[in-house]
Amino acid sequence: MALVPSLGYIPLGVTRATIIHIPVIIGSVMLGPKKGAFLGALFGLTSLLANTFSPTVTSFVFSPFYSIGDAHGNGWSLVICFLPRILTGIVPFYVFRGIRALMKGHENAETLPLIAAGLAGSLINTILVMNMIFLFFRDSYAGARGVTAEALYGVILGVIGVNGVPEAIVAAILTLAVGKALLRFTRKKEN
Repeated sequence: MALVPSLGYIPLGVTRATIIHIPVIIGSVMLGPKKGAFLGALFGLTSLLANTFSPTVTSFVFSPFYSIGDAHGNGWSLVICFLPRILTGIVPFYVFRGIRALMKGHENAETLPLIAAGLAGSLINTILVMNMIFLFFRDSYAGARGVTAEALYGVILGVIGVNGVPEAIVAAILTLAVGKALLRFTRKKEN
């Protein structure tokens, strides 16, 4: 998805929306937290590469190798690039397993857990990335976005609402659809 232009990272002017987290979430649910973390690390790597070699105005928050004007990426760029994405490959597994255990014996014991895993994986990525940007790059990011540092958290909440919530809804729907099909397939294969 990262290699197909405008598929994995959808350009939105000064930033990008992403759908690469969806295979990471599904991989987490189906393969477990270790393989999910590996997929999340690959997601982080593709983000680093995209922001280094095809940058936007705010790419410095994801790449220590990119700077624009007075805004420079640094070690925190790598933390932002990798930590939320790795957690995107871990958290959905535990959300899915935990809710499924609570619903054991219920008729649709996989529907709600898959939806919740999709929502959790997507939101952990968006909320952590945006809050870490605020924490580590507040002034530089505000300058790149053309807002004051005092107004920045409102902008960040806007990004979470405008980009993050629809991404989470899409992730929940696709995690449910693909997850149900994969779970059905693995059950048939086991029998």
